[in-house]
Amino acid sequence: MSLKAFVNDKHQWDAFCSELDVWIFEQHKRLEQADNTIEIHRAQGSIATLRRLKHLRDKVNGPK
Repeated sequence: MSLKAFVNDKHQWDAFCSELDVWIFEQHKRLEQADNTIEIHRAQGSIATLRRLKHLRDKVNGPK
């Protein structure tokens, strides 16, 4: 349950989400500059994974 402590600590969670936003922005730049479908799919997959991490709090805390 160490994840529960992490996702419910507002300061840590906000810092984590800010870092995820930076990584998502970087992947968007890669996506815009991609010149083949493999790079496009990799960037799209990375963005999807990072967005999934932003929903980790909801998953750990369960239904309300």
